[in-house]
Amino acid sequence: MKALKKRILGSCCGAHILHDGYTDLLYVMFPIWQMAFGLSLAEVGSLKTLYSGAMASLQVPSSMLSEKVGEKRLLLFGTLIAAIGFLLSGWTTSFLGLAACLILSGIGASVQHPLSSSLTSHAFEGSELRGALSTYNFSGDIGKVLLPSLCAALLAVWDWHTVTSVMGLLGLLAVMFLAVVLPKTTVTNHSKTQLNKASSDTSGKGAGSNFLNLGFISLSSIAAIDSATRMGFLTLLPFLLMSKGATVTQVGFALSLTFAGGAAGKFVCGFIAARFGVIKTTLITEIATSILMALTLPLNVDVVMLMLPLVGVALNGTSSGLYGTVPELVPPHMRSRAFGVFYTVTIGSGAISPLVYGFVGDRLGVPNTIALIAGSVLMVLPLTLGLKKVFRRLQV
Repeated sequence: MKALKKRILGSCCGAHILHDGYTDLLYVMFPIWQMAFGLSLAEVGSLKTLYSGAMASLQVPSSMLSEKVGEKRLLLFGTLIAAIGFLLSGWTTSFLGLAACLILSGIGASVQHPLSSSLTSHAFEGSELRGALSTYNFSGDIGKVLLPSLCAALLAVWDWHTVTSVMGLLGLLAVMFLAVVLPKTTVTNHSKTQLNKASSDTSGKGAGSNFLNLGFISLSSIAAIDSATRMGFLTLLPFLLMSKGATVTQVGFALSLTFAGGAAGKFVCGFIAARFGVIKTTLITEIATSILMALTLPLNVDVVMLMLPLVGVALNGTSSGLYGTVPELVPPHMRSRAFGVFYTVTIGSGAISPLVYGFVGDRLGVPNTIALIAGSVLMVLPLTLGLKKVFRRLQV
């Protein structure tokens, strides 16, 4: 049984590494594609919007479809589609062709989070489940560091057509790995009755019978702003660095430093949230994010590179506390639906923001747009008041 659980977790982590790596290697490619196709910043942002939008919009349908066709089969098929999208992008010669390939990859990527999370939660329970989900979440950060770094290194010797095709081939290898390692049968835990009992014992102090309460709405709004500003900043960061004289390889390394800091941020800010609470953690990380974003503007490229791990810690720090707070604000029997709404809002805002900030960047310039993003981060501060009221009620 333990061996079966390890195979499931290992497979889900492998899928997470690939798909999160695919998502974040796009930031390395954006400046290359801008030069290759003569794109405006808005058009660059639209590429991110198309990819993330396709991924966000199909997560709930993917989880529903898996109930009919099976989680393993759909995970393999989705990963195959994502890989084919990158493989075909290496052969495209137009902006529209590239956009179509990214939509295809985004559709394939939509299966990974809901299905891998479901497979993991079916295989583990209790304290084992918390540890397994922590391992699964961290594996995504490995992909965020690994694939952008690999992509940047390959761009130093090959053209972008070859590099994206290689990324697609890497995905095909991952499909074969998943087909062999992921078991045909999943582990099902039978101790779910406690959750059913808990659903009728939901405290009326906080969420009541409806998850669309003040606390959940405030939390989701904070997460939406956090995601929108994070994705907007990451989309424009390569252009800011190149304007300061950074090469494509340096941009890839800079993004890897940022994502590595983000991985550390999950642990650091998770500890801070456990000790001081999600509200204080949100205030600390968002203020730090705003300050650090602003500091990237006047400093030279070498100094910015040194501070990017700290930027990553702040950027990712808020989200680590927000996700873990959702169960505290909704009835147990409505958590699945609440998480669906929460992830859709969060990923959706992150999908739209690169297009919006791209339009702004075309008109105001990259430095002014990043300054605007840094100011926008602070919009979450008054929203913490809604959370504060709900937590006070829960403590009564």
